[in-house]
Amino acid sequence: MASPRRIGAPDAKNRVVLLDAAEQLLIEEGYAAVTSRRVADRAGLKPQLVHYYFRTMEDLFLAVFRRRAEEGLAVLATALQTPQPLWALWRFSTAPEATRLTMEFMGLANHRKALRAEIVYYAERFREEQNKAIASALRRHGIDDTAVPPVVWTVFATSVSQAMVMERALGMSTGHAETFEFCEQWLRRLEGEPPPAPGDADGSSALAASARSSHRG
Repeated sequence: MASPRRIGAPDAKNRVVLLDAAEQLLIEEGYAAVTSRRVADRAGLKPQLVHYYFRTMEDLFLAVFRRRAEEGLAVLATALQTPQPLWALWRFSTAPEATRLTMEFMGLANHRKALRAEIVYYAERFREEQNKAIASALRRHGIDDTAVPPVVWTVFATSVSQAMVMERALGMSTGHAETFEFCEQWLRRLEGEPPPAPGDADGSSALAASARSSHRG
């Protein structure tokens, strides 16, 4: 009986470079552009190395998704421990690159069942952590959550970010600035002015600034 084909070590440098290359292609050009040859070209490696580290393209997609999902959970956990967890959650949910990547994976999952199951697994974990944070914040600020449960706020924040990214990809911007303004006014009533974001002295999120800019144009 033939022995299983050897797969490169999960912490190998070339494997990480290939994951980075695949992720960049997903964000910049969409999942249809992610082929073994394109990934290898972007990584500056030989095409056969793609299948040395990943048996199939589905294995590559799963590895890219799991890596970012685990990192995202770690970032979320840290953000929710800050003095202003709702602002942290809002920024996390509206990060444009992360949302674009999520939307590409969701489109790809229509054709790959294993990836679909992985997305559901991690999405439920994210939602559970987000629900805890929002429920805690509402209690801390004395807000009755019987009319609008925390999970509704969680879904709302996620849906806003995903809808805006999809619409902006089509060239739409109507209502984006107003929606961001409404959401951020609500956050200011609860937690005050947002803390400065990394590389953003005035504290506004990158997607909010982009939405406002396109609205004014």
